[in-house]
Amino acid sequence: MRQALFLLLLSALSLVMPSAAAGDNTVLVITIDEDIISPVVAEYISRAIARAEEEGAECLVIQLDTPGGLVASTRRIVKAELNAEVPVVVYVAPSGARAGSAGVFITLAANIAAMAPSTNIGAAHPVEIGGGEDGESWRKALEELQQKLKELEKRQEGPSEEKPDDQQAGDQPQREEADEVEPTGTVMGDKVLRDTVAWMRAIARTRDRNEEWAVKAVTQSVSVTETEALAENVIDYISKDIETLLSEIDGVEVTTAAGARVLQTKEAEIRYVNMTTRQRVLNAISNPNVAYILMMLGFFGLLFEVTHPGVGFPGIAGAICLILAFYSFQALPINYAGFLLILLAMVLFIAEVKVTSYGLLTIGGLICMTLGSLMLIDSSYEFLRISLAVILPMVLTTAAIFIFLVTLVIRVHARKSVVGREGLIGEVGIAETDIATAGKIFVHGEIWNARSSRPISKGNKVRVVELDGMTATVESIDQ
Repeated sequence: MRQALFLLLLSALSLVMPSAAAGDNTVLVITIDEDIISPVVAEYISRAIARAEEEGAECLVIQLDTPGGLVASTRRIVKAELNAEVPVVVYVAPSGARAGSAGVFITLAANIAAMAPSTNIGAAHPVEIGGGEDGESWRKALEELQQKLKELEKRQEGPSEEKPDDQQAGDQPQREEADEVEPTGTVMGDKVLRDTVAWMRAIARTRDRNEEWAVKAVTQSVSVTETEALAENVIDYISKDIETLLSEIDGVEVTTAAGARVLQTKEAEIRYVNMTTRQRVLNAISNPNVAYILMMLGFFGLLFEVTHPGVGFPGIAGAICLILAFYSFQALPINYAGFLLILLAMVLFIAEVKVTSYGLLTIGGLICMTLGSLMLIDSSYEFLRISLAVILPMVLTTAAIFIFLVTLVIRVHARKSVVGREGLIGEVGIAETDIATAGKIFVHGEIWNARSSRPISKGNKVRVVELDGMTATVESIDQ
């Protein structure tokens, strides 16, 4: 009896253990859907890699669709990919997606790179933080001075000895690599570009991909379709969906930071890892358009609080919006001249409320606001600029509001005064007494002394035609 129970238990365990092993065979998937590669996205990917390592996943799949992003954030992601102990698969998808700029580095740094049909990859010229010319003339001058000193030292040393043929041949690749980078016009620009080229070359060499194409993606911003990328040894697979991709890479051996590993992904359980609520909020406000809207709402909230003190809520909401906008701006190439123009526009709008300029200050504010909005983010990359579809509605709405307010002010100033001495002339009242040379009238809710050139009986309606001190000259309108 005991032997029968023991055999029955063993049979049950034999059925359960394979299913348990299959349950451990999981693939984590994260999605970058048209997001700019920002510090938030870098954190999302890095934590997903760490989670995949902790859970012992077969691999991490990054489904990628991005126009590009910031160099610093891209470096963090690539560093996490190259040092991951779990295989990282980058899948440019769905159809119509792209891996532009920063997306090229992320794709090439993966253990396995794949693309869906009708996708493209390329144009990886580096994006720098800061508005245009960084203005650090002292740094440029120092670099130029250092170069001149080095040239002077070489001249003093005299002509160098001829090197053996094999040493000259060894120097040739370095010359070719230097020739690949065309000058950008600035010392810092050249340094950034050369550094990015060397970085891209190292990534391609590490993952055994096409170095020549990788360098051209940086220096010439070349871009290719998925079929061209496969032919150029830029990617490894073209797959219509994630399930197909996992079937294709099943049994493939890859090398991670922990060593060689054979993927078992054909029957793997797919689990999607989403951004946390905090990451979603921060990622949303990292968008240049959202950051711009937050900044404008913040300014208008403070503007309303200044012109209507004591309300409270608009000022608090405006301050919160400005803080969130400034958080976003730290990761964007802000042009501070544009920011100051928008700030000047707000000052002019406040002045319009306080001073009657009949719209001149509003016109100046709208001009400053428009120019500042166009200049606010200084980048040659469209995905980092504020869309005209966002700027124009904001400017037009502001114009409509202030034109309405200015029109009301003009109408008020053009309207005849209805208070004080001027407001009394032309008003109709009632004779409280008989009026000859003197009498009393009730007009405008008050009793006034009155006189008339003709006698007026008590109770008759009168009209004020003139005011002399506290005495009104009236005429009868009942005759």
